[in-house]
Amino acid sequence: MWLTDAQKIGVALTSFGALFMLLGVILFFDGSLLALGNILFLSGITLIIGPQKTFYFFARKQKLRGTVCFLGGILLVFFKWPFFGVIVETFGFLNLFGDFFPVILTFLRQLPVIGHVLSLPYIRTVADRLAGSRTSIV
Repeated sequence: MWLTDAQKIGVALTSFGALFMLLGVILFFDGSLLALGNILFLSGITLIIGPQKTFYFFARKQKLRGTVCFLGGILLVFFKWPFFGVIVETFGFLNLFGDFFPVILTFLRQLPVIGHVLSLPYIRTVADRLAGSRTSIV
């Protein structure tokens, strides 16, 4: 997997954004960490796929509800309503990026330790159900 330098920085920014958002939620919805996490996440996504593709991803008609909720949640966090902002933002995030969950699950199953854990009988069914993966009848 070959990444340009800008994409590598984008991956780092996206990772730090997710980390700051997680810390913001863990620390009782700290608005500063959540706002910083949102800014880092959006700038990282923009650097990974480019500004034009980012705009087209968020502006697609099928993703309009998710985009409005995601950006509305970010605005709620900025306007000092972090609890409600995170709830609305999570709904928007799931609508926007929910299509990627089966791909992420497939990638995680190829990792050494995590893949073994995800292949355990009961965990496999729960993970498949959460990711929306479909199993073949055959």
